[in-house]
Formats: sequence, structure tokens, C-alpha cells
Amino acid sequence: MTARSTRSTTAAKTRTSRLAAVAAIAVAGSMLMTACGDQTNDSGATKTGGSSAPAADKAPLFSKLPADIQKAGVIKVGTDASYAPMEFTEGGKIVGVDPDIAEALSKQLGVKFEFTSGTFDGLITSIYTGRQDLIMSSMTDNKKRQEGLDDNGKKIGKGIDFVDYFSSGVSLLVKKGNPQGINSLDDLCGKTVAVQRGTIYEDTFKAQATKCGANKLTIQAFDTDAEAQTRVKAGGAVADLNDYPVAAYIAKTSGGGNDFEVVGSQSDVGLFGIGVSKDKTQLRDAVKDALDAIIKDGSYAEALKKWNVEGSAVQSATVNAGK
Repeated sequence: MTARSTRSTTAAKTRTSRLAAVAAIAVAGSMLMTACGDQTNDSGATKTGGSSAPAADKAPLFSKLPADIQKAGVIKVGTDASYAPMEFTEGGKIVGVDPDIAEALSKQLGVKFEFTSGTFDGLITSIYTGRQDLIMSSMTDNKKRQEGLDDNGKKIGKGIDFVDYFSSGVSLLVKKGNPQGINSLDDLCGKTVAVQRGTIYEDTFKAQATKCGANKLTIQAFDTDAEAQTRVKAGGAVADLNDYPVAAYIAKTSGGGNDFEVVGSQSDVGLFGIGVSKDKTQLRDAVKDALDAIIKDGSYAEALKKWNVEGSAVQSATVNAGK
């Protein structure tokens, strides 16, 4: 489930989670435009986002960057801008948590971060080909991606490195005020939950149903997460399940923040990483230093607070810490 977010370690599960999340945003009234096209070529890709960097001589970490990036003045970033609040398209521009973090990083590095939106499954290839310098797309850092393995453990690429910048898991979304006092999966026993059919969130509820045993957990599965949310809002189910940043965004935006709230601790927690080629260790290390700098100066925390995802903050930058 983590995909992007709820930390599924496989590409297929990641994609399933992301699709569920996109459907979830419908209930919150978010404006989403799903981009098309492979990141490895110009066809279908959409360039709609970028940061504004300070003059290089005023950026404390400009000298840390590779010479070609210094000369270009731009770091090319691949994303799939269809996953609010992390990255999505609004008013023709890519916005969200990741672009705001990139904006803060650009002030440290003195170069512009130029986002190009394409398909999620083409992002790693775009790093292999050099089409993009970085990936910022709520991508889960895991060993398979680090080592270039498919879901069966077969070598399909050289892998990429990750600078880990965001911690996220699965969270319960309940009706505002939490009338049933739900604070954990165990609190769901004897109650009814709603979920999107075919997602790993449904698998989580099924596992909990087995754990509940005779104190039956009833699962109502719907074609979209928006339908599941509507069921919770109407009181027909006590909880829905989603990736933490998505759940937090829905809680903040749906009904002006009056429909839902996120409860309990995140489960199945993992790390999102900024992807970079294994051949570009200097760039990787410069990004890591810049991330540590914005954590220290508070601009990282400000970016997360803006989108109501403070619970996903990391305390320091790490490299390839995902499992």
C-alpha cells in the first residue's frame, strides 16, 4: 500500500494503491489531471511544474552539485502528478508536498527543479536513460528498486539509489468526531468497515477480520474509494483505510474539513525516497545534504504542515534505508 504510499514493496501493489488513492480524492473535490506518457521520451509527458532557485552565489550548497548540473542550472525531476496531496496537477501546474519540498531544496542548491509528469511505471527507466535527474513521486524505497529486481527477484536493471525524505503508512479514516471511538484495527471487531475492492487495504481488513474471529468484522467493498468514504460519512461504516497522506488530505479538504478525521497510529510504515541514478553519487549526496539543511532550518516542516502531513516527517536524511 504505499506507492506511492501504503507501503507495498512490489510495483503491482504500489500501482494498485496509487489508483485507489486517486479515486479517493474525488470525494474531497480535488482537481486532478492524470498525466499520460512514458517518462523516457517527450511524447505524452507534461512539463507543468518547477521551482524558482536563488542565485547560485547565494545558495549554500551549489558547489556540492556536479558540474553539469551547475552549468545547466536545472535539475530535471520525473513524477506522476496524480497523487494528491503529494503531487497533482491544479490549474495547469504541478503542486503538492513534493514540489514544495523541491522548492525548499532549490534554495539550498541554487538550481531550479523542473518537474515533468508522465506514467509512474516509466519513472525508473527515465533515470536509466538520463531523461530525468531525479524522481520525486512518492516512490517507496525498497531493496528491489535499489537492486533493479522485478517482483520475482529477476534482475531487470541496475537499480537506483534513494534519498529518503518522507515516512508513511496506512491510516484509518473515520467520521469527524470519531463517534465510535476507533483508534486501531482491533477496535473494528464487531463493526462494519468500507473499502475499495481489490486494493491492499481490503486485504488488511480481511486479515483483521480473521483476527477478530467470532467478533465479526463486516467488510463492505466498493468499486471506488469515494463510495467507501461516502458510506463512512453516512454512518453505514465506521472506517475506511488509505495511505496516510491521502487520508490526511481527505480529512483536511472534504466538507471543508468537517467530514472526516484520521485516527490511530500509522501501520505498515515505510519510506518514500528521491530516486537518483547509482552513477550520480555526487548529485545524490548534494540532495541529501540539502534535505538535512531544510530539516534543520524548518522549511521542510513548513512544507509538510501546509498539506497536513506533519506525521510523515523524517528527522534526518538517509540513503537507501528502505527495506
